[in-house]
Amino acid sequence: MLRVILLLLFTTFAYADDTQELSTPPGFKSFIENIRVMAKEQGVSDQTLNLVLADIAPNKRVIELDRTQAEFSQNFWRYLSLRVSNYRLKKGTKLLQEHQNMLQEIYKEFGVPPHIIVAFWGLESNFGSNTGHLSLVESLATLAFDERRSEFFTSELLSLLKLIDQGKIPPDAHGSWAGAMGGVQFMPSNVANYGVDADNDGKINLWQSTPDIFSSAANFLKALGWERGHRWGREVKIPTQFDYSLASLKIQKTVDEWSVLGVTSADGSPLPKSTIKASIVLPMGHKGPAFFAYHNFHAILKWNRSILYALSVGHLSDRLAGTEKLFTQPIVEPSLSRDDIKFIQNSFNQMGFEAGEADGISGPKTREATRAYQRENGLPIDGYVGYQLLRQLGGVAND
Repeated sequence: MLRVILLLLFTTFAYADDTQELSTPPGFKSFIENIRVMAKEQGVSDQTLNLVLADIAPNKRVIELDRTQAEFSQNFWRYLSLRVSNYRLKKGTKLLQEHQNMLQEIYKEFGVPPHIIVAFWGLESNFGSNTGHLSLVESLATLAFDERRSEFFTSELLSLLKLIDQGKIPPDAHGSWAGAMGGVQFMPSNVANYGVDADNDGKINLWQSTPDIFSSAANFLKALGWERGHRWGREVKIPTQFDYSLASLKIQKTVDEWSVLGVTSADGSPLPKSTIKASIVLPMGHKGPAFFAYHNFHAILKWNRSILYALSVGHLSDRLAGTEKLFTQPIVEPSLSRDDIKFIQNSFNQMGFEAGEADGISGPKTREATRAYQRENGLPIDGYVGYQLLRQLGGVAND
């Protein structure tokens, strides 16, 4: 019933011309009153609610950022080069050495290696230098009032109010437009469920307290299934006549079984004998690099569902641990825009390969349609939605 009441309050925002705040739309004040009622039912004090909800208004910039989608879908090499940069490698190595003793103690407790934690820290906030500058309460109230994902953001707003009331984070805390905070960009529910007050000051300070940042990240990864003593994955080399349809996170074989199929270490040497299970990931199709994805790769994916993000975390952590660059040489090719991907999706749908709605996002249906198209046309069945596929279908990238 409460959800129905809230939905009845949603309206289209009216934007003010010269301010980041929106002119307060009809229903917003009633919505905030409902938030107040729900928060009180969950134990939040009137003092906290009066402090943080007084004069609150929706923020125009938050809605703009929520509606903005990346124009281009970066390919693996572009994505990786931007995230595993020389700056991050140099800075991350320095910070890894600086905090090594603390990180080793955290490893003993949670089982997550130091270089993995620092890699997440680097990718999420550039080691704490970019944690967001928008009011968390205002951002989450704006998104909770908006009809697109109101249920999710209402829950996060309530979690935030409880954290403030408990004194775990300050009432004027700032973060990303989506409500993520601190060095590892936790949403309020993650702070509530996995945040660790490692320095025992009564707060979960994910902005300045490295003990809290590192321990919270390790605790979260452990809860996501990180297995102590195991790698996330590794670069491998696959033979020319490989059955590329086997390259899927849904397919797992032991390292020994992959060896029988001709898979080797990235430098061409034999793989070590092992019964550990792995999947093969081809982020740029059969012409790009190949990776083993072990169990811990899936733990990274639960943090962020992007395969490119997970590979970047893994590779950055490896580089911080002292490994060299990837053996596979980069491929230079244009990125695809959303319109390019829509063209591919529409083409597949017209040919009878079910790609789903032409939304410009290369999801599982689009990749499956790509595999079906490749299978019917005698092409390597790698499911890669990239520049060559666009050209095969008669499109031209606008990079």
